[in-house]
Amino acid sequence: MQSPICAMLGIEFPLLAFSHCRDVIVAVSKAGGMGVFGAASLPPERLEEELAWIDAHIGGLPYGVDLIVPNSFAGKGEARCELPPIPAEHKAFVADLLVKHGVDDGNLSLPSIGGGLGENMTDDGAAKLLEVAFRHPIKLIANALGVPPPLMLELGKRHGVPVAALVGTRDHALAQVRAGVDILVVAGGEAGGHCGEVATMVLVPEVAAAVEAVGATTPILAAGGIVTGRQMAAAMAMGAHGAWCGSVWLTTAEAETNPVVKEKMLAASSRDTVRSKSRTGKPSRQLRSPWTDAWEAEGAPKPLPMPLQSLVSEPALRKVDKLSEGGHEGAKALATYWVGQGVGLMNEAMGAGQVVQEFKADWIAACERLNGFIED
Repeated sequence: MQSPICAMLGIEFPLLAFSHCRDVIVAVSKAGGMGVFGAASLPPERLEEELAWIDAHIGGLPYGVDLIVPNSFAGKGEARCELPPIPAEHKAFVADLLVKHGVDDGNLSLPSIGGGLGENMTDDGAAKLLEVAFRHPIKLIANALGVPPPLMLELGKRHGVPVAALVGTRDHALAQVRAGVDILVVAGGEAGGHCGEVATMVLVPEVAAAVEAVGATTPILAAGGIVTGRQMAAAMAMGAHGAWCGSVWLTTAEAETNPVVKEKMLAASSRDTVRSKSRTGKPSRQLRSPWTDAWEAEGAPKPLPMPLQSLVSEPALRKVDKLSEGGHEGAKALATYWVGQGVGLMNEAMGAGQVVQEFKADWIAACERLNGFIED
């Protein structure tokens, strides 16, 4: 395909797959797209293991790595141990919510200091992950929140690896262009995980026009609610050069998703998600459940700033996941995960490679439909 994304990354089809699952990364790259491995929560030694496995199985095809290094969060610039303590109110709220659903609130251990999400979002923690990533033949490095740190941009230029950044507003996009980012991932509010408020259908053409107006040629990947080839074609008609998708891989055979949550996703409609700060401290879209409802209810404690809220939610949700897989009914009800509004179109479980092929066929059919409106 004649897309600057394909030329820049050396891929056949400009569909990028964000996933925490190495099997998805390999399957998508082998099918002609490009897998991007979500590494934000892994300690450096685990990231080394995962990337070594990908190298051994991907056959030299392109893949990338995605990190989260936000511009601001609680404790930024301080030692990890200096983060403020978790308020008793939040601990009690979680304990009460679990007990109401028959889940024992004991033995909830905080994420490890070495390599937990909070540690990896510090400058030092991110630098360690970047060091690991650039020891491998990655073809893309992406930052999921804010302007990439100077070290990421410097290493990208030194190694000839394009740097991508996710944006949720026009102003954020222009700031990324000024910083020298190579690819803009323009993510609408329909997206799973961290997302803004502006819808993809509005945001993509708005950013495309703004980038063009300042004379930049930075290519754009559309994200947010895109789970089909026809949606990808629509985004490209509005100025994108390809698509960045995360949610659609969560129900694939290779995905790491809790099987209980997979079933919920396959049965869900587009209305069964909620955008909330309750999981990480920044707005992120996730599958609705009694867990998310409780945090949105009147009287619930206000979510803590990133990364403190993750220290509240993740230990409990890990326990919920484990118990739900064992058939615990209360845990099955509470179980949730990040997913976008496109979940309403994710109705059939299939392999990740098959998803890529479905995207290609649907994209071609959509383009042919549009061409049919043009008179000879």
